[in-house]
Amino acid sequence: MKKLSHLDAQGAARMVDVSDKVVSGREASAEAVIVLSNDAFEAAKTGNAPKGDVLATARIAGIMAAKKTPDLIPLCHPLALSKADIEFEWLDERCAIRVIATVKCAGQTGVEMEALTAASVAALTIYDMTKALDKGAVIESVKLLTKSGGKSGDYAAPAQKVFKTSSPTRAKPKVIMSEVAAPRPGPLAQRDAFREFMAAHRLRPTQWAKDAGVPASQILAYLTGQSRALTAETVKKLARVAKVRVEDMYR
Repeated sequence: MKKLSHLDAQGAARMVDVSDKVVSGREASAEAVIVLSNDAFEAAKTGNAPKGDVLATARIAGIMAAKKTPDLIPLCHPLALSKADIEFEWLDERCAIRVIATVKCAGQTGVEMEALTAASVAALTIYDMTKALDKGAVIESVKLLTKSGGKSGDYAAPAQKVFKTSSPTRAKPKVIMSEVAAPRPGPLAQRDAFREFMAAHRLRPTQWAKDAGVPASQILAYLTGQSRALTAETVKKLARVAKVRVEDMYR
C-alpha cells in the first residue's frame, strides 16, 4: 500500500516538506453539481432569485475560496495562484447547475485542493442564494476532473455513469454512459464518452496532446467544459495517435 504523505513515521499529521521539489506549472479542474427545485432553478436562471445574481455571487465566492484554501484545509500549502476561474453549466433536464473550477499556479505542489474547494464553495453559495425558495437543494458529484504538472503526472477523471438525486420531486437520474453503437448526441454525452475513452486507454492529456502535436490546453478545456467541442483537425490528430477512428472516441 502506498504510504500517505501527510502522516509521519508515528502516524501524526504533518505538512509535507516540498522544499526539494522543482517549481513547475500546476493546473487542476474540479466540479460540483447542485440540483435545485424547478422554482429555484428558474429564479437563478432568470435572475429573479431573492438575494440577486446567483452565479455572479457564486463565482466571486469560488475565486475567494481557492485563495483561502490553506486557511480551510489544515495541511495545504499557501500558494501564489496565477489563475482561479469559475464557470457554470445549466443542466436544464435536471434543474441543476454544474460548477467547474480551474486553478493554476507555478509551484512545488499541486492545486487540486484549491480547485475542489472553489467548486464546493461556489455550489454552497448557490444554495445560500436560493435557499429561500428551496432548502432541499442537493450538492452532489464534487470531484476532481483533471490535473497536470508535478511528479505524479496528468490525471483525467473517468466519466460518471449515473447522476443520483435523493428527492422524488426532482428530475429523475439520467443514465449518460450507456453503450450505444453510434456517437452519442449532445455535447455533455459526447464529453463524458470522451473521458471514458481516455480512462479506458490510459491516455493522459499532456502526453496525448504532445504526441498528436496539439495544445494540451484544448483537451483540458474540453474535459472541464470550458469549450464545447474539439476542432475537427484536433480530433483527427488525436484519433490517429490513439490508433482508433474518430467515432470510437465518442462511443
